[in-house]
Amino acid sequence: MPTERGSSEDFCAVMGKLQSKLKHSTYKYSRHDGIIEERIQTKTFQEYSPAHVDSVFVIASLNSELCVSGGKDKTVVAYNWKTGNVVKKFKGHEREITKQLACVPKSSQFFSASRDRMVMMWDLHGSSQPKQQLAGHDMVVTGLAVSPDSSQLCTGSRDNTLLLWDVGTGQCVEKACVSRNLVTHLCWVPREPYVLQTSEDKTIRLWDIRRLQVAHMFPPKQHIQTYCEVSVDGHKCISCSNGFGGEGCEATLWDLRQTRNRICEYKGHFQTVASCVFLPKTLPLMPMIATSSHDSKVKIWNQDTGACLSTFSLDGSGPLTSLAVGDADSLLCASFNRGIHLLRVDYSQGLELQQVAAF
Repeated sequence: MPTERGSSEDFCAVMGKLQSKLKHSTYKYSRHDGIIEERIQTKTFQEYSPAHVDSVFVIASLNSELCVSGGKDKTVVAYNWKTGNVVKKFKGHEREITKQLACVPKSSQFFSASRDRMVMMWDLHGSSQPKQQLAGHDMVVTGLAVSPDSSQLCTGSRDNTLLLWDVGTGQCVEKACVSRNLVTHLCWVPREPYVLQTSEDKTIRLWDIRRLQVAHMFPPKQHIQTYCEVSVDGHKCISCSNGFGGEGCEATLWDLRQTRNRICEYKGHFQTVASCVFLPKTLPLMPMIATSSHDSKVKIWNQDTGACLSTFSLDGSGPLTSLAVGDADSLLCASFNRGIHLLRVDYSQGLELQQVAAF
């Protein structure tokens, strides 16, 4: 993180923002006869009090104005991204927070995972110490998923195992191990007893939590699958691929219903795609998804056709590590070098991404 941001932290806490800075470049694409690039006029954004003092690896929305994030500084931070203020900092992990945070639905509670092999439960309205500490994995924890009714937690690790926990008691109730299944992400399917899982073995698995057994394996991809996300209706999911130089580097849309076929691919990033989200359907437009990549770009795609509708370049931010939906027209993007970016989806002149704040 830039040193001048850290030195002004006390001032930021009072004033809520440091200064205005030039916004990074925005690009638009059309795919009639190849890719056409259009550079958009730069604008300014507000720089708020920083949430972290080092790289941010994961961000998740807690509610319509609060997010939680974690990173290299071993700290979980609750932040009001609408006012630009730190709400609370949570400390307990001995090593950096990995790319997983899981928020309990309609609650002030959430879980974090770390390289210290621990999973911790926190409460926004409780103390800054963990409410629960779950120990069961032998290696870094890389997957967390909370059931829709908040009664169960599924965790995954590079130790090839998935564990199912009773949230009320904090006890592990099931364990499953699959050889070479180095878990990269977990996501619970809404209203269903299924958890979606991506792996370094290039596969996407659908687990039946009732027996903690693999119910389905999607056709293997050519590259490591880094992340997965399920649509609100539970009918579709997206997985992301690692890669370099445009090889791999795609997101893939899958049907989660009976056919479970591949529906569409989204190609255009030049490095690993680290995160993806389904955008809320707030306007009578086509369904859309957003992706963030190690190439420092956020892209918005037409979900049905795979066409790239807008690209925003966060130059100098390094790998973009995590993406979350803030509200109907806001995205929160975590980065390796420059903290967290608040992006606005502007529909006033077609479709354009704008950065409105950074913290």
